[in-house]
Amino acid sequence: MAKQMMKARRAATRFLAVLVGALWTLAVPAMQITDDRGEKVDLPRSPQRIVSLLPSLTETVCELGHCERLIAVDRYSDFPASVQKLPQVGGGLDPNIEAIVALKPDLVLMATSSRVGERLEALGLKVLAMEPKTHADVQRVILKLGQVLEVQDAQRVWRAIDAGVSAAAQSLPASARGVKVYFEVNPGPYAAGEQSFIGETLTRLGVKNIVGAKLGAFPKLNPEFIVRADPDFIMIGQRSVQELQTRPGWQSIRAVRERQVCVFSADQANALVRPGPRMAEAARLMAKCLTERGMAAGGKP
Repeated sequence: MAKQMMKARRAATRFLAVLVGALWTLAVPAMQITDDRGEKVDLPRSPQRIVSLLPSLTETVCELGHCERLIAVDRYSDFPASVQKLPQVGGGLDPNIEAIVALKPDLVLMATSSRVGERLEALGLKVLAMEPKTHADVQRVILKLGQVLEVQDAQRVWRAIDAGVSAAAQSLPASARGVKVYFEVNPGPYAAGEQSFIGETLTRLGVKNIVGAKLGAFPKLNPEFIVRADPDFIMIGQRSVQELQTRPGWQSIRAVRERQVCVFSADQANALVRPGPRMAEAARLMAKCLTERGMAAGGKP
C-alpha cells in the first residue's frame, strides 16, 4: 500500500512539473522587442498580419522578403508597387483607428512621432514604434524588424545598402569632391542638414553640405542663408523647382546661375527622403546628378 502511495505521489509530482512547464511556456512570449519609445513589446509569435504606418518601415518589411504579411499601409506607402493594392488606413499622424482595429492585425508598425500608439495599445493591439533618422538607425531598424520577422540574415540588407552608397561615392569624378551642395527636402524651405541620413549620404559622397550639424537634421532656413552660402549645386524636388526662379536673390547663386540644379521627380524624391532600403538608390541619384551637371558645366565644380 505504501509503495502504491509513493508511486502515486511521484506520478502526481511529474504531472505537476509538466503542467507548470507548459503554463510557463504559454506565459513567456516568443520574443520581446524594445522599440524606439523604450517600450518592451511582447510578441507570442512572429506576426503574420502587419499594418505599417510609415513608408520606410513598409519598404523594409518588403525588402526583408515579407511583403505578404502586410495587410494595410498608410496613404504614403507606395513602394514597392505591390503595396499600392493594399487598403490604406490614413496617415502616420492621422490613422483611421477603427479601420486598423477592424483588420485585426497582430502588429502595427508606426513612427515614434505618431501620437496614436497608446490608443491602439489600449484597444488591445501590439504596437512597435521605430523611426530611423540616421544611417545607424536604418541598420538598427533593419535588424530589429529582421528579428520580428524571423529573417535569418537581415544584416545582408544593410550590407547591400552600405555597399551601394560606397559604390556611388566611388563613381564620382575628382572634380565633384568638395563641392558645396544644398539639398531641399520640401518648400519652406526645409533642408537636409549634416546630421540627417541625407546629410550623412552627402558626406559619404565627399561633398560639402552648406547646412552644418549645428542647425539640426532638417531645419527650416531663411532663404537668405542659402543665398549667402552660395552652393555650387542645388538638389530639389519637382514641386519646388517652379518657385526657384522667384525667390529673392537666388538668381545670384552660382548653382542657379550656372544651371547646376538637380531636379528630382516625385518617385525619385521619395527614394531620396525615406531612410530605408532605397538609400543606395538615393546615393546613385545624387552621384549621377553631380556627375552629369558637372560635365554640363564643363567639368568644373
